Amino acid sequence: MAVELTREGPFGLITLNRPEALNALSFEILQELREALDEAAHWGIRALLITGAGAKAFCAGADIKELQNRSLAEQRAGLEAGQRTFARLDGFPVPSIAAINGYAFGGGLELAMACTFRVASAQAKLGLPEVKLGLMPGYGGTQRLPRLVGQARALELVLTGRTLLAPEALAMGLVNQVVEGDALAAALALAEQFSGHSLAAMGFARQAVERALGSHLADGLRSEADLASLAFQTEDANEGMAAFVGKRAPHFKDC
Repeated sequence: MAVELTREGPFGLITLNRPEALNALSFEILQELREALDEAAHWGIRALLITGAGAKAFCAGADIKELQNRSLAEQRAGLEAGQRTFARLDGFPVPSIAAINGYAFGGGLELAMACTFRVASAQAKLGLPEVKLGLMPGYGGTQRLPRLVGQARALELVLTGRTLLAPEALAMGLVNQVVEGDALAAALALAEQFSGHSLAAMGFARQAVERALGSHLADGLRSEADLASLAFQTEDANEGMAAFVGKRAPHFKDC
């Protein structure tokens, strides 16, 4: 299979294993990715990492040959299938990290943007070049990119189709870290920083931050109060506060 799901200690790892095609997203790979996400959701993992096989590419985008000579209905169905796959990743029950070890273009960058975090090697190159083919992003790029970098920068990147080097992507907030060497090792190190926290508390916090993007401040504050109140009712909250008062490490149960 071109999508491999393995364990890395307490984490799940999805690898796009099609290096001869720069890990391009065929329709078959999108289906395999959905199946891998469904399986990983039942593994009891603390985080999910996604990377591409080989040193050249995380994912170079859609398989263009598959997109030719298709009807309007077929194109729409393909786009919606890709969006559903990435929405599944976006709403995955534990945080996800894209380890971008090379090219992340088009659908590959859209895949990375559906992750909670993005870690890139210093040699990584990123972009949404669809406009150069007379097309536009269709797997969520026009929606997630403005939320990460702002409308003005998103329009620039979508309408020019230009390539970003990793340091510029970091400066504009598209990636969280740029590292020399192995992006996957850095992604594992990042996962270690939050993997010991309560999954319940992190889930509430993620919801609150995500709601801030589509809410007025007053509405967002109400949502924050609602979610924070729910967090206080968990066993993990009782354990965390007791551990703090008792000057010991907490032992969370994720409930």
